[in-house]
Amino acid sequence: MAKLKRLATKDDNPVIVHSPLSNEELTNRLKDYDKLTPKQFGTKYKELLFKPAELTWNGQLLQFQYNHCLNPYCKWFGLPQEKFDVKGKPSRYKLSGAGDDKSLNCNPDPIKIGYGAVLDSRTYVVSNWSVAEEIERLVRIQTVEDIEPDYDFHKEGCIASDLTPFIEPKTFYKRGKSTANSQRYQCKECKKFTNVLPNQRQSSTYHQKRSEIMPLFAKLLLNRTPVSRTCEILGIGRGTYYDKLEILYRRCLEFLEKHETKPLINAEFKKMWLNTDKMTYYLNNVRKKGQGSSQFDGIEELQLPTSVVISADVLSRYVFRCDVAYDWDITLSDIALDTALLKEDHLNLFAKKHARFDAYSHFPMPPSKNDTQTQSDYHKELLKIERREKYIDGLHVQAAYTTIAHFWLIKQLVKTSEWRFVTDDDKSLINSIHRVFSQEIRRTDGHHFLCQTDKTKSRKKAYEEFKEAKANLLEWGSVRDIGTNSLRKLAYLYLTELFETHKFHKVESDGVSSHNEYADNPIEHPLATPDRGFRSVDCTTDVSFLEAKDVAALIVNVNDNATNTFIQHIRRRLSILERPLTTARGDGKSYIYSNFNPKYAQMALTILRTYYNFCLAYKTKEGKTETIATPAQRLGIAKKQYELNDIIYLR
Repeated sequence: MAKLKRLATKDDNPVIVHSPLSNEELTNRLKDYDKLTPKQFGTKYKELLFKPAELTWNGQLLQFQYNHCLNPYCKWFGLPQEKFDVKGKPSRYKLSGAGDDKSLNCNPDPIKIGYGAVLDSRTYVVSNWSVAEEIERLVRIQTVEDIEPDYDFHKEGCIASDLTPFIEPKTFYKRGKSTANSQRYQCKECKKFTNVLPNQRQSSTYHQKRSEIMPLFAKLLLNRTPVSRTCEILGIGRGTYYDKLEILYRRCLEFLEKHETKPLINAEFKKMWLNTDKMTYYLNNVRKKGQGSSQFDGIEELQLPTSVVISADVLSRYVFRCDVAYDWDITLSDIALDTALLKEDHLNLFAKKHARFDAYSHFPMPPSKNDTQTQSDYHKELLKIERREKYIDGLHVQAAYTTIAHFWLIKQLVKTSEWRFVTDDDKSLINSIHRVFSQEIRRTDGHHFLCQTDKTKSRKKAYEEFKEAKANLLEWGSVRDIGTNSLRKLAYLYLTELFETHKFHKVESDGVSSHNEYADNPIEHPLATPDRGFRSVDCTTDVSFLEAKDVAALIVNVNDNATNTFIQHIRRRLSILERPLTTARGDGKSYIYSNFNPKYAQMALTILRTYYNFCLAYKTKEGKTETIATPAQRLGIAKKQYELNDIIYLR
């Protein structure tokens, strides 16, 4: 029987991140902190740049190292750092840049000269340790654990004090059920009565007040009803509202554990088309209680742009993950403790545990004996930290780290032999794909496509382009006497003809050898959409080895409808994530419904994702055949369309 669940905490350690530092190195850092300048200290302790991060998850020890070349056309793409055994001992990469703006540059190949091309690629470096910490955060906030109460079944001095009804049921009487439908036991020796927690089947409303409002609460949440209006309709307070939100979030995680995680572990896909996009919403940066204007002597930004990373299957529109780039559990005191222990204020950003927090990657420390920082600069940094402590708890995570962790977790969840990625021209998305899936791209089992539309065009203009694209395809087919009116088939044939001459790469030659490079040569997709019109399509990976018909078969599938549809649902169904309103004066934007805690934004997004994947069916037409199914049914992990009550009551 499934036990009652609770949300995981840091103490549960669903993922254990192993420290890359030995006790000896920590001792050396302590000795060198006052002896060396910050630059000398950072140079001496830079070995974490290429050291793999290690973590344990589900009993498996996993490793990764993401500082390598990110140019798919470069010879060194995806390869780790290496010192070559030739004169001078050159390395594959060299570190360049000043301050926190460090990057990797590819060095020429000193051994296989003329075999492949080493391109002049500049790669922004990341902290592998901090990526592991972000993976741990994303796993933890979406993990539920069994509630394990510490029962005392006996009175003091009972001779059977070591026995429990779970081990020796014959030493206890069953004394019926409690009002919560939990079993009641009585010890045969000391006669003590003890109630145990019910399991999920016995009670899905245990320890809940007003459990009858949950179905209506879920509908109001998913239909853009503001918090205060929901409280009025249901007759509850704000505290109860957020309690119900957390309960519904936990139920969704339990539902996903059974209906998403387990089926995907057992499923294997021939190809996976993954569409990823980032949405930005504005977090209201509110001051903590007691930090009102009378005691307030500074100001931060009142609206903070917060990133949400979303990935969905292009073909079924199933949304695999939706992650907010904000850590609400981290505190500045945690960072202060790690800074003092690890001496991170003198390290390069790529070697820091908390590099993902960017401006708050370390806590200001008093200048050391050989420090180049002045007391005045130290106090300025400290003032910034003190001001931040007066605002809402938690810190923004640099979007690149959340995106890398996001892709890493999808890679662990989905089993497929070939990956296809569709994004817009967002460098953090592209670079994250090239980091996490570098080996698949090297093996030509992974390809990345750019899909971009002009978002400034009017709806009327977009619809005109849609009609124009349709007419052009039909005319093209008629001229060539192709006996079909299927726009998709016509688009495939049109692209096959186009790719006989059009290339996404260019050939560069030095007079001795030649190599391919990215050409930045997009095409206009022949299939336009009624709401956005034409879109341009490009490929950042090398497809020169494919025939024209194979490239056409890939390009005809390239679209960003999956994430766009889900983002529209977010804007139209969740009041705390809707678009800003224009002020009455018309001179600015108002974010009055923006939530002040990203924790609740993450919960609402997970609830919507579960509802969207398993409950919300949509219609598609293939020829004369119409199909109405949910994304989960189309992906093949669900056999029916679920209802909200199935999620709420775990049916």
